[in-house]
Amino acid sequence: MINRWVYRQLSENEIEIQNKLADELSISSVLAQLLIQRDIFTYEDARKFFRPDLADLHDPFLMADMDKAVERLSAAMRRNEKILVYGDYDVDGTTSVSLVYKFLKQFYSNVGFYIPDRYNEGYGISIQGIDYAAANDFKLIVALDCGIKAIDKVKYATTLGLDFVICDHHTPDDELPPAVAVLDPKRIDCNYPYKHLSGCGVGFKLMQAFSQINNIDFQQLTPLLDLVALSIASDIVPITGENRILAFYGLKQINSHPSVGLKSILDICGLGDKEISISDIVFKIGPRINASGRMKLASEAVELLVSSNAAFAKQKSGTINEYNNDRKDLDKNITDEAIALIASDQRYALRRSIVVHKPDWHKGVIGIVASRLSEEYYKPSIVLTNSNGLASGSARSVPGFDIYKAIDSCRDLLENFGGHMYAAGLSMKEENVSLFTERFEKFVSENILEEQTYPQIDIDAVLQFKDITPKFFRVLKQFGPFGPGNMKPMFASKKVFDYGTSRLVGKEQEHLKLELIDSSCENVMNGIAFRMYEYNDHLKALNPLDICYTIEENYFNGNVSIQLMIRDIKIEAEKKQ
Repeated sequence: MINRWVYRQLSENEIEIQNKLADELSISSVLAQLLIQRDIFTYEDARKFFRPDLADLHDPFLMADMDKAVERLSAAMRRNEKILVYGDYDVDGTTSVSLVYKFLKQFYSNVGFYIPDRYNEGYGISIQGIDYAAANDFKLIVALDCGIKAIDKVKYATTLGLDFVICDHHTPDDELPPAVAVLDPKRIDCNYPYKHLSGCGVGFKLMQAFSQINNIDFQQLTPLLDLVALSIASDIVPITGENRILAFYGLKQINSHPSVGLKSILDICGLGDKEISISDIVFKIGPRINASGRMKLASEAVELLVSSNAAFAKQKSGTINEYNNDRKDLDKNITDEAIALIASDQRYALRRSIVVHKPDWHKGVIGIVASRLSEEYYKPSIVLTNSNGLASGSARSVPGFDIYKAIDSCRDLLENFGGHMYAAGLSMKEENVSLFTERFEKFVSENILEEQTYPQIDIDAVLQFKDITPKFFRVLKQFGPFGPGNMKPMFASKKVFDYGTSRLVGKEQEHLKLELIDSSCENVMNGIAFRMYEYNDHLKALNPLDICYTIEENYFNGNVSIQLMIRDIKIEAEKKQ
């Protein structure tokens, strides 16, 4: 599938601001352009962007029900009631539970944690979990990264004398659960200034508010920011505003003083000596934490993340790494099966969406498979399997399309659903799958925009190689941490040539190791173009290429160098298509 390159343009007014910013900050006009594209228009905006400050975190009591939540938590501790910290089985849920549990354990021993079994209990608050709490004499359940739609479950808990404080970040319905407090920035009646916290972020705000009321130094919270950074990266929430501050200091914590459990994961990922970035969490750390809940029990991930015993952490991270290896094999096999199903049904070629269902697919990996299908076919994709008598699954979207709204339009066919704009979970009676597939397709086809149906690459700026100086790269690094809402800048360079030393690399000679030049200077730029071997002959004939890329640091044999990570290549024939 050929990518369409879309060049971002500044208005005349923005060009004036660009020149002013470049002058005031003593940076290149390209870097000033990148700031404007991130809605940074003044020196003060830029100062806050480049120098995130924990003092700029919002007052947690601006969140609806925060006063009620803190009062109930404090009352439980005064009365020596048992508190159960309850969370979802993904990275956001397990980090949320780990953070609140670790923090409260410093001051209060009568606290436990609970993560539902993905296969026996399903997503969110479960009857089994409530019964466990009642049977073990817990009086307060603090639910994290789940619960916003658990109206009947919370009602049931009250009949057993259990109170709930819900900390969630998913989109609520009109009716809220009858909990003592419901913390969710997405509540319509919540005036909290930042709406995009992760579930762990909401848990952090509860602990921040609890600390303020109980005169606990904020410095006791900062070691737990590593968990918040893990959740922000893994749950793909925007790294803007408050999340940017939390992610920035969370990464600092990971890189300077990671917890014992997290250090063991870094070691097993081979990241022990590397500066950890958001992408390291997304592609290496997060999948291992997630694998615990996908393949076995997510409570093992919490045991690891709260551990202070190095020997236990090493053993547990090894076990979780094995789960991840098994998960990789499983999701590849199921992805191959799903692609075969799609290829065998000609209707998919005409559809704007994908819904595939096979009763025996492993529930733990279908979210990953849905992601792979949406990337492969560039369509909103849902993958369903059978679980507890229902067809249950995961949904993943394409950039710009709200898959949660599409699923919501079919809510009368569903037993349960929840999620975000780009990712959701759902379950339905098996006999409803066919009708759901048609209704979902109808909504998608009527609402998806044409430009959302094919891949495009947004180019932030066009560079000549002379622009890529050490100072340019030093400032560019300060744009991080990168992620949704602040993606790593994508650059294009036109009419670049092989220096004469580019070559094919990889086991099957499938990658291009590039050494390129352009007409702007004599600098030779190193780059890597994965799976782009087909351009080698064109390059070796000394024909020009247009490239788009991000600029990375390459670590090799103890040396660090600048490398272009090539995202796409175009030659004249392709540009005319």
